[in-house]
Amino acid sequence: MRIYIAGPITGIFDYKEKFKVAEHRMSSLGHIVLNPSFLPDGLKNYMPICKAMIDQADGVYFMSGWTNSVGSREEFQYAEDIGKKIFEEKALAIKGEDGCQIKEI
Repeated sequence: MRIYIAGPITGIFDYKEKFKVAEHRMSSLGHIVLNPSFLPDGLKNYMPICKAMIDQADGVYFMSGWTNSVGSREEFQYAEDIGKKIFEEKALAIKGEDGCQIKEI
């Protein structure tokens, strides 16, 4: 499955490391991962690129804290509107999982 990773970036000092961990988790399960955290700094607007990446994904994996991010909330609405599968890291933690397996919410 092709999985796009969504999560908070603005104001998060170590966001690249957090996205890298999520990418490793998803790829270790055999998924093709689309990771927006490695887009170059200095672009005027990232959302068109992120939406294009979501278009190519089968589902979107939302990292913990995504609801605090304006961009992630926009990604969620977009993914939901176009019928992508939605996965959430938080749902795994509630179930006592280690966060390494994705489940639909």
